[in-house]
Amino acid sequence: MIILYVTHKDEKNARKIINHLMKKKLIACANIFPIKSVYEWEGKIVDEGEIVTLLKTSNKLYSTVEKEIKKIHPYKIPCIIKIDAKANNDYEKWINDCV
Repeated sequence: MIILYVTHKDEKNARKIINHLMKKKLIACANIFPIKSVYEWEGKIVDEGEIVTLLKTSNKLYSTVEKEIKKIHPYKIPCIIKIDAKANNDYEKWINDCV
């Protein structure tokens, strides 16, 4: 099981990507959180609100999920961080049954 940490400009964009991935059975579920991000972009320090999603899927689907996110994500360089995870057996089975 893996968790993908992905940032988005707003909740509408986050939900668009989540729905796209869910319809293709590439993720089992997602969590959506508002965050504050501070980063350097094109020589300037940016301090703004974003949305982060935690997307749960199987490790074997990582490359496909990453490609699908990049196809529809509006950021020039989207943040897609893969986190290896271990959950209780029943939950991992549910994730694998969903995707």
